[in-house]
Amino acid sequence: MATEIASDNTRKGLRIAALLFLVFLVVFAFSGKVLTFLGRWLVLDEEPARADAIVVLNTGAEWYPRLIESADLYKKGFADKIVINGNRKTLALQRLEEMGYEPCCPWDEGGLRILELLGVPRKAVTAISAPDAYDTVSEAKAVGEALLAAGISSVIVTTSKFHTRRSNHIWHNTFAGRLTIHTAAAKDDPFEPTSWWKDGRQIQWVLAEYGAWVYYCWKLLGKVE
Repeated sequence: MATEIASDNTRKGLRIAALLFLVFLVVFAFSGKVLTFLGRWLVLDEEPARADAIVVLNTGAEWYPRLIESADLYKKGFADKIVINGNRKTLALQRLEEMGYEPCCPWDEGGLRILELLGVPRKAVTAISAPDAYDTVSEAKAVGEALLAAGISSVIVTTSKFHTRRSNHIWHNTFAGRLTIHTAAAKDDPFEPTSWWKDGRQIQWVLAEYGAWVYYCWKLLGKVE
């Protein structure tokens, strides 16, 4: 019996190895087209429409291009308000604060100064503290609920190019029928869908983004808490 089980496992392993080898050959043969498709699929840049507020996502990489994009949309008249969020509280930071650590300035001061430099008055910026947000889903829930409580019904969510499709899906899925959502990719974001595999940093972004898609779908299936 043990021999038969081992034999079955061997055959399964060989089939998986053969399949992976075949996939490798296909990707290698059409690498440019396949890799470009993988990069482009992540990007969802919608035509902006007038909204109550522009929301700058905080989680992920390349936060500064997102701020620049939000300021540009604001100055073009797509919204009268920009919403930023932050003030993350990791366990390590919580312990340091319990020991007496105090930050040198409020958590939102950096974003406020950058937006002010870009022509957005402070009175046009709303800062939402989201200390427990650790990914796109928890950020959407924390920020979106605060927006709804403030009477906001439509938003332009601005984020990194490679993050647009997933964030758009998550926001639509979380606030279907409650918020009108448009997504704007940060134009100054350095991500290049047609050549991302030539840059180590962008490879990390793409791998992490597809990994986040897998985690999100796995979580929806109830496989993880």
